[in-house]
Amino acid sequence: MREIIFDTETTGFDPASGDRLVEIGCIELINRVPSGRTFHAYYHPERDMPAAAFAVHGLSTEFLRDKPLFAKGAADLLEFLEDSPLVAHNARFDFGFLNHELKLCGHGEVSMDRMIDTVAIARTLHPGAKHSLDALCTRYGIDRSHRVKHGALLDAELLAQLYIELTGGRQIGLGLAQEETEEIVRVELSETSVVRPVRPARVFAASAAELERHAAFVATLKEPLWSQEA
Repeated sequence: MREIIFDTETTGFDPASGDRLVEIGCIELINRVPSGRTFHAYYHPERDMPAAAFAVHGLSTEFLRDKPLFAKGAADLLEFLEDSPLVAHNARFDFGFLNHELKLCGHGEVSMDRMIDTVAIARTLHPGAKHSLDALCTRYGIDRSHRVKHGALLDAELLAQLYIELTGGRQIGLGLAQEETEEIVRVELSETSVVRPVRPARVFAASAAELERHAAFVATLKEPLWSQEA
């Protein structure tokens, strides 16, 4: 089974408001094991880098000035991705930017059916806990001491280790563990395309007989608190 772990860096949070993708890093997994094949590229965003985004990933306008436009490298990226499932952390964010860039240069969008979101998997496994990449790396003992700033390929490498842990880790060869974790992934894939019907709220009204019994019970209480003056 071939899967691609990927991460992006951008100029901001919303491609609809003019933010652009500036870096992508991809790791190839074969049967949940890194194959050694990667894809990494920087792109010129055709705009200046906001200070807030620069503080996160350190990619300046000057650094990106001589980098190619996304359109020039889109075919190479799509060739690497093939039709494999795509794994990302908070995947809708990364899919949103990737598909925005593909649309701008005339390529078809990547189907959301291919999306596997490790945040959703982590929420299933660890409800109520913190689900940031940093927090989950700490939980699973993944070393990130060499990570000073965000970087697409570095974060993809960390996410590849995390994804392996989330989907069975060292127990991946055991049938039961593998079946359970693969079911989580199947649910995550299916939830992106399932449309659930909206059901009206249920009405739980007491019947006349129930109200009569309640009133009779209240009448037997001696000096209830709510009848006493404050």
